[in-house]
Amino acid sequence: MKYTVITGASSGIGYETALAFAARGKNLIVTARRREQLEELKSEINHNSPDVDVVIRVTDLSVSSNAYKLYEDLQGFEIETWINNAGFGNFASVAKQDLDKISAMLHLNIESLTILSSLFVRDYSNVEETQLINVSSGGGYTIVGNAITYCATKFYVSAFTEGLSHELKSQGALMQAKVLAPAATETEFAKLSFDIPEFEYHGTVPKYHTAKEMAGFMLDLYDNDHVVGIVNGLTYEFELRDTLYNYVASTR
Repeated sequence: MKYTVITGASSGIGYETALAFAARGKNLIVTARRREQLEELKSEINHNSPDVDVVIRVTDLSVSSNAYKLYEDLQGFEIETWINNAGFGNFASVAKQDLDKISAMLHLNIESLTILSSLFVRDYSNVEETQLINVSSGGGYTIVGNAITYCATKFYVSAFTEGLSHELKSQGALMQAKVLAPAATETEFAKLSFDIPEFEYHGTVPKYHTAKEMAGFMLDLYDNDHVVGIVNGLTYEFELRDTLYNYVASTR
């Protein structure tokens, strides 16, 4: 029995992606900090797709040592797709940003994603039909004012994943590495980024997608051989692209 792992599955894009993959009959391992929301997700999947197995793992990946523990805990499962969706943002000037929050963001967005990606590639790079999908952002290709540090974390995600895609192809590996880059999406992202109790997208954000729409784009990327699935920041249309960063192959 094969499984799809989705981190950050308790809400937003991760939650809807779990529902979308379950609708295709994919067995799931869903992880996040909040057990109650994961249990709600499992109940919804059990109702809609009763033949799908859903495994819950509660963990806080902003503590990077937990990434190792999570991967070790999943050694008994056969994994076909790993989706690193967990992450959060921050809107503040560099001089005024909360460094405790920034430290947690760096651990989650960069460190844990790199650990989990590396361990998955180490074990599965030559297993047929495996995919690694890392969730970046439009802010992983364009620097957004007042979100500089957040964008820098997502530039890392984009560059790391695109580079990994090149590396896997040069090695003739069977795994595909891909990056999803959403633009504004109606999730908990904004309220957590601004540290406010609620945020209303309608009437505040000129253009945005719903989390369900982004999950549909995730499936489009999954079904395609392109490396990057990105929302055009001007038209808000979803585009499948080849790698966007310049890449120089190693001579050694």
